[in-house]
Amino acid sequence: MSDSTTTKQIQGIAPLLQVFDMPVALGFYRDVLGFEIVQASGEGDDVDWVLLKLNGIELMLNTAYEKPNRPAEPDEQRTAAHTDTSLYFGHPDIDMLYSYLLSKGMHLKQPQITGYGWKAIYLLDPDGYQLCFHWSVP
Repeated sequence: MSDSTTTKQIQGIAPLLQVFDMPVALGFYRDVLGFEIVQASGEGDDVDWVLLKLNGIELMLNTAYEKPNRPAEPDEQRTAAHTDTSLYFGHPDIDMLYSYLLSKGMHLKQPQITGYGWKAIYLLDPDGYQLCFHWSVP
């Protein structure tokens, strides 16, 4: 089998995000964005790892600390480094999504047209990772 045949069989991507508080993270990704838990390291929301799926998108969340070692508050330096990570999602109706996210208590600026010609909204998840929802403007 050639190298190109082997690599053409790679399928999908599932980013892994380190989160401080899994129930809070699930409250956002599952309860606001609509991801479903398809596998977890235990029962309930207070687990250390989950695999989430939504419309063919896979995303893994893992707690940054094991429960006995978890500090009372997130480490600000660690959270500040999360700004280096951005997740971009497509959505064909940015204005509708913007209204929905506002109704869920999200704090975000109005949709804007990017320098690459897409309509976009940006927000931070509970752990400081930037999410962008965007769609090409015809």
